[in-house]
Formats: sequence, structure tokens, C-alpha cells
Amino acid sequence: MLLDNKLYVAHSEEGPIYLNAKMANRHGLIAGATGTGKTVTLQVLAETFSQAGVPCFMADMKGDLSGISQTGKLSSFIEKRCAEFGIENPQFEGCPVRFFDVFGEQGHAMRTTVSAIGPMLLARLLELNEVQSGVLNVVFRIADENNLLLIDIKDLRIMLDFVSKNAAQYTTTYGNISSASVGAIQRAILTLEAQGGDKFFGEPAFDVTDLLAEEGGRGVMNVLAADKLMLQPKLYSTFLLWLMTELYARLPEVGDLDKPKLVFFFDEAHMLFTDTPKALADKIEQIIRLIRSKGVGIYFITQSPTDIPEDILGQLGNRIQHALRAFTPKDQKAVKAAAETFRANPAFKTADAIMELSTGEALVSLLDEKGAPSVVQRARIMFPLSSIGAITEGQRLDINRSAPRNILEYDSYFDRESAYEVLTAQYAQAEKDAQEAERKEQEEREKEAKQQSGKSASAGKGIRRTIIGTMIGAVATSFARSIGTQTAKAITQGAKSKKTTTSSKSKSTKSSTIVKKAATTATNTAVRTITNEVLKGLLK
Repeated sequence: MLLDNKLYVAHSEEGPIYLNAKMANRHGLIAGATGTGKTVTLQVLAETFSQAGVPCFMADMKGDLSGISQTGKLSSFIEKRCAEFGIENPQFEGCPVRFFDVFGEQGHAMRTTVSAIGPMLLARLLELNEVQSGVLNVVFRIADENNLLLIDIKDLRIMLDFVSKNAAQYTTTYGNISSASVGAIQRAILTLEAQGGDKFFGEPAFDVTDLLAEEGGRGVMNVLAADKLMLQPKLYSTFLLWLMTELYARLPEVGDLDKPKLVFFFDEAHMLFTDTPKALADKIEQIIRLIRSKGVGIYFITQSPTDIPEDILGQLGNRIQHALRAFTPKDQKAVKAAAETFRANPAFKTADAIMELSTGEALVSLLDEKGAPSVVQRARIMFPLSSIGAITEGQRLDINRSAPRNILEYDSYFDRESAYEVLTAQYAQAEKDAQEAERKEQEEREKEAKQQSGKSASAGKGIRRTIIGTMIGAVATSFARSIGTQTAKAITQGAKSKKTTTSSKSKSTKSSTIVKKAATTATNTAVRTITNEVLKGLLK
């Protein structure tokens, strides 16, 4: 509640307890066991900031925080508290609210691009080991150097495929890129998609400066529907870590202001630090230490202060500790550790008080104007002026529809040209070029084969001509000689019969010689004639 321009958040026996607006960017912690009132305390702080004109971001684990959008009602419990606190006629009212949802179901879609989240956070989200994280870093580097935008999951998948196919080209520059590591990353992406995490990546990407909104002088409450998101703890914590990182990168330095520009509530904060690599833990610590100079206060909500690393816990100046139970030695150790984080109050023993607190009560220690923690006080948390509990689906739908245009634009997904489109086109062109080259090569082979076939046919024809000619020539020669011999014999016999009385032995010999020459000439002529005619017939 805003009282006399002061952030009235709790009431002790000494009177009201105010949160110093100038010190609200020094971060804070709300801790306590389940059912002790942490969610209501978060709601009280958030609506008080809203009344002061400070926008907030918070994750709604069970839908309970959606009631901050509706006007609260007087109840017997609140009447009792009003009497205790000396408050008359509390002005119940809701806060301006915008609902968001990573999955785009219960609120406006909240996305980012693969490039924006970066290899470090993505490696954590995919639960990669050191070697696989190194390969993912290489993939991001190659994408940057080739101006390939990594917007959604399909961009990342095809980029991994591209790097794997060209691993030999990049090995000398970036080191070994094993197919096993690429395969492991691809499998991790499939797991993320199965959990619905792929919906977190795409465009339009969420602009974190849209969280810094006011309506009618009141800070807007940006409520993230996280009931489904909580089923994927890595996605939830990585998403909120990305938001903090993006705020740190985008917002200008402003130093200490009269009030914060934004208050960021991180519920179930222990998830942020579970299985976190040292490099990432160091980055988280750096962001928390420096983001206050950007005018942003971060408040962690968890069960025990021991859930937060000591280096980060030391930076949380504003603390509200609800009850802790100590049933085991481990629980007792946690209680003692929580008590030691407070500035002691001589009026009571802090460790005992932590176990004695009832629902709605807390140990409170806030920073004074000089930034020093106040002595811890046992106090009752202020009641909210907005409604406690979940709203109806119709009320949520009405609020979503009434959002300003820049918020409604997040509901329309679009897919511009990025690594997937560019590399797909390159693959298609390469395949087309390969098919064209293969076609030309096939044509060359067919042409060469045809030419070779022609030469072989010509050579074969000549060989057949020679063989057949020789064979026919031999046959024809034998045949013609036989004819010539028979002819010569006939001529000789005829000559002898006509000249038996007058011819002498010498004349007979001369006549025989003449006849043989004539027969030989006739034989050769016949051989050539027969051979040529036969060849013409066979080789046509």
C-alpha cells in the first residue's frame, strides 16, 4: 500500500514498516516454507510498486497472481488487520496487468531468437557438456561470419547440419568438430521440441523495454503464466535469466533513482542456480551486481536463503523471511543460516522466531536511506488491495484483448528469411548444379561411346571385308582355276584331234603353252570378277 507516498509493506509492534523506494533497486529476498505466505507477500510488494508508478515482472506459478488485476474485497481477516494496523476504509483496487505466456496460450507470446539467447544460455537449456558447448559456440561463430540469422529451432538445426558437412573446412580454424557432438546437440534439440520449448524461439522477438510501461500513472504488472512452464525447470530458469541479461544489455546506466524503473520478481529462484556451470554462475552474479545501476531491482523468492549462492545472497539488501520448519538436522542448519543473514534484534532470538512465525508473519529487514540493513523486526505483512486468487478464463481473455497494439503484435508469428531459407536454397542450387553436371557428363559419355562405336564398326567392316575377300578370293581362285584347267584340257584335246596327222611334237608343245597362258589369263579375270561381285553382295 502506498501511504503518504511511502511503500507500506508490513507492520510491527513499533508501527508501519516502509520499503525505501530509493533502495528498492538494491534487490531483495522473500523466503519461507510452502504455505507461509510468500505469494501474498509478493503480491503486496508488486501492487505497492504499481501504485508508486513502478512496473513489475513476475512469474505466476499456480495462477494465483492473476487476481492482482481485479479489485479486492473486504473480508473478516482484512477487517482484523485494519484494526491492528489502524487503517480505516482501505481503497481496494486492481492493477493494470498484461499477461504473457511462452507457449502463447494464456497470454501474449513471449519469444526470443536463437541468436539473442546466445550459445551460453542455450547450452544450459539443452544441458550440453563442455565439449558440446564448445561445438555450439563454433556454430554461432560461423553463422555470424556468414551473415546467417539464427532465429528459430529449424535455423539452428540446419546450421548444425551445414557445419557438420563442412567440418574439415573449419577444423584448422576452430578445432575439431565431431559428428558425435553435433548429433548429441541435435538430439537435445529434439527433446526441447518435445517439451514445447521450440515455441520460445521465433519472431516477433519480445522487446524487454515493453515491460517498462505505465497506465494512468500506475506501473503495469507483467504477469507470466508459468504453471506449464514450471514443468520444464531448465526452460523456466533459462528464460528468466535471458530476460535479466537482456534488461542489463538494453537499458542505459541511470545510477540510483528516486524509485526503480522496473522490479523483477524471480519465483522458485533455486532453479536458477541448480546445475549451473561456473562460467554462467559468474555471469549471473555480475548481472545482479551491476543491473541495479540500470534502475532494475531483482527480488528472489525461494524456500530458504541457502538456495541462493553466498556471493549473490550478500547483494540482497531487502529481506522478508517467512517461517521455516526444522524437523531434521539439515532443516535446523538451514534455519540457523537464515538467522545469521539478519542484523540481530536484542528483543528476540532470530533463529527461534523463524520457527514460530505464523502464516502472514515474517522477519523483515529493509535498507535505510544510507543503504544499511535495519535491525530485523517481527512483523505482519500488509494485506493486498487487489483480489487474492485466480481469475476466470473470460476475465483473462478480456484483459488480453484490451492490450495495446505493440503487445498484440506478439500474437502474430512470422518467419522471415534466415539461415534455414538461405541454406535450403543453397542446398537446392547445389543439387540442381550436380544434376546438370551429371547430365552433361552423361551426354559426353554417350557421344564418346557413339563415336567409338562408329570407329569400331568401320574397323570391323574393313576387317570383315578383308577376311571375306580373302576367303572368297581363295574359293574363287580355286573355282576359276578348275574351270581354266578344264577349258585348257578341252582346247588341247580339240586341237590334238584336228591336227593328229600334220602336227609334230614341237608344235603340239607350243600349242599347249599358248593354251595354258590363255587359261591362266581367263582364270585371273574370272577370280577378280567373282570376288568383286560376291563382296558387293555380302557387304551391302
